[in-house]
Amino acid sequence: MAEPTELLESLPYYDDDLEQYPWLKEKVDREFARQPKPPPTLHPRVPPAYELFTKNPLLKAELERVESHTEAPKLDTLRYQLPAPSAPGTDEEWQAALKNAHAQLEHQRMRQTNLTLLQTYGANAWRIHNYLLEATVKQTESALEELKQLTVDVNRERKNTQTKLGKQLNSLETRWTELISNVLQIELANVALDAEVNALNAREAELAEMNR
Repeated sequence: MAEPTELLESLPYYDDDLEQYPWLKEKVDREFARQPKPPPTLHPRVPPAYELFTKNPLLKAELERVESHTEAPKLDTLRYQLPAPSAPGTDEEWQAALKNAHAQLEHQRMRQTNLTLLQTYGANAWRIHNYLLEATVKQTESALEELKQLTVDVNRERKNTQTKLGKQLNSLETRWTELISNVLQIELANVALDAEVNALNAREAELAEMNR
């Protein structure tokens, strides 16, 4: 079964007793101070925090490093050096140095290829990327402005509605006070008439006794 919807409505544009009566606001503040502090846990309806990079441990570890403000590890520059074997050196050492030289040469060749591609296509790709980012920013700003305008419209409508209904409530309250006052006056008049009737009945009884 669906949980019942909680509807909490306030009339901040009409209920201004706290502003009209400072002593009442002091009582409210004292009552709030007596209340226990809210629990540290979130409301049960608040969804749990979304965990990022659950399927990528490298990115998850990097995110944790950034969140903990830990300094990034320094780059390993030894792999880009060409150390020669110590003289005279064994065949295995010279073979390892030769493989390292081939690897460095291939790395430099790939860097040169990437730089050539970047010079040829990088500018246009960067312009397209900037254009997409600008379009996204405009869409986001437009959505933000629409939400702000909707918020203003809702608050304006609430204020107008509460102001209109507030006048009706004041009128009804005044009418209710007048009716209560009229009822009290009628009750007082009835009490006075009862007393007068009792006095007349008593006087009539006295006159009847005297005429016997």
